[in-house]
Amino acid sequence: MATLEIKNLHVSVETEAGKKEILRGVDLTIRSGETHAIMGPNGSGKSTLAYSIAGHPKYEVTEGEILLDGENVLEMSPDERARAGLFLAMQYPVEIPGISVSNFLRTAKTAIDGEAPALRPWIKEVKEAMTNLRMDAAFSERNVNEGFSGGEKKRHEILQLELLKPAFAVLDETDSGLDVDALKIVSEGVNRAQEANNLGVLLITHYTRILKYIKPDFVHVFVAGKVAEEGGPELADRLEAEGYDRYLS
Repeated sequence: MATLEIKNLHVSVETEAGKKEILRGVDLTIRSGETHAIMGPNGSGKSTLAYSIAGHPKYEVTEGEILLDGENVLEMSPDERARAGLFLAMQYPVEIPGISVSNFLRTAKTAIDGEAPALRPWIKEVKEAMTNLRMDAAFSERNVNEGFSGGEKKRHEILQLELLKPAFAVLDETDSGLDVDALKIVSEGVNRAQEANNLGVLLITHYTRILKYIKPDFVHVFVAGKVAEEGGPELADRLEAEGYDRYLS
């Protein structure tokens, strides 16, 4: 069983007005097979946590630790973090003109595993994963995220998740911009990856609708860069009914 530990994490960013602290001492532990939902109002630090785990250079960790099975993640480059088993599904996936989806996926798999996958079983695995995500076969020859709809971008993120088989996935508002059908398909992909690989999931969301399909074991409420409250799935239901006013007043 793998463990991702976040201990007393403080993170700042540079702004025109100077350095601004976003995270103010976050503690969180995720284990293999667990799903943790992070909810909270805009500006509470949810996405900052996601990008800090992934190693985005914009975010400066000023205090605290991120440990993956005891290893200091903060000493790793972003690609080393990916090879160690961390995966980030971005809220706004970037376009990569000139690189086809099929080339991108095989290059990423080669980088993660240290060797290229055998071609015939790899093609079969990709086709099966795309079929499960209701993705047309022609999709693999399109340039990465170029001209993709919001739903296509999110399906492509989950396609990567299923094929790369990380230990932990951070899903940053994966439900944003999805219609009901796409939300269900994407959620099913996350659940398949979790079941197949004992995946640990950190799911960042504003709304409970995705939690109807991806059932959280734990819910954490983020307010002003800290965890304001923790609980089980019932906490998400309460947030849906009451909102965040009780934390902000």
